[in-house]
Amino acid sequence: MVLVAIYAATTARDPMAKRVKALNDRREQLKAGITASTSKRRAKLVKQNLTTDRIRGVLQSLKVLQESQVKSVQLKLMQAGIRSKEYAVAVIFARMVLPVVFGGIIIYLVYGTEMFATWSPIKAYGVVAVTILLAYKAPDLYLKNKVTKRSDGIRKGLPDALDLLVICAEAGLTVDAAFNRVARELGRAYPELGDEFTLTAIELGFLAERRQAFENLAMRVDLDAVKGVVTTMVQTEKYGTPLASALRVLSAEFRNERMMRAEEKAARLPAIMTIPLILFILPTLFVVILGPAACSISDAFKGGI
Repeated sequence: MVLVAIYAATTARDPMAKRVKALNDRREQLKAGITASTSKRRAKLVKQNLTTDRIRGVLQSLKVLQESQVKSVQLKLMQAGIRSKEYAVAVIFARMVLPVVFGGIIIYLVYGTEMFATWSPIKAYGVVAVTILLAYKAPDLYLKNKVTKRSDGIRKGLPDALDLLVICAEAGLTVDAAFNRVARELGRAYPELGDEFTLTAIELGFLAERRQAFENLAMRVDLDAVKGVVTTMVQTEKYGTPLASALRVLSAEFRNERMMRAEEKAARLPAIMTIPLILFILPTLFVVILGPAACSISDAFKGGI
């Protein structure tokens, strides 16, 4: 028995050794995965920067790249939620390339083939001109559409965000912590607003002047409501006025404005529905109501004859 006990004690395996080995293996796998993903991301960024540098070089050689134009496009990109400023060069390049590409295609189809041989010269010229104009305006229209959608999403969630900011201010949280908390709470319901509040909270933490963080928020979001909030926050930081009461007043105003916009849409509805009513609903209604009567009158005339 003594020998058996000694053998069991010397040959028994540590129960934690297998677990520790598994954890170490998992840690090495995670490190390898993080390294691989980081290297892939770095390679992608390098490739993107090389492409941007080439496009910038082409535009500079053609002397069409103006600093004011680049800043204007960068502002539109920020308002559309696109953080990378390098895309501004791509947008300017697309303004030049798309009219040439689509213009060449439509010119070949109209004048080089027999597909539109029956068209008059004025009609053919009009189609070519409209195609080139739309191709030139396509990047701006795309950015404008994204800016409008993002602004609408932020406008919808702003009253709720102000209510949460009031609660955070009354609970004693700092402005940085309040913005972080609101961004976490509203990130799923209003992702655009959560994104902007998160970035503002980060800027509040590292910028030398907190005023600059609020002004950046107003610059990224082209809404009068957001500019009003920014003005209130700046005045609160400067003069030490109560933040909760000011935000409560703004929240009530924004809710009233949202209700007024809904009432305006409801008031415009009868005028908007007039044309569909005349074109689609009334003819069908006349056919259903007057159709049997017309058939009866026709049968009566035929029987009399």
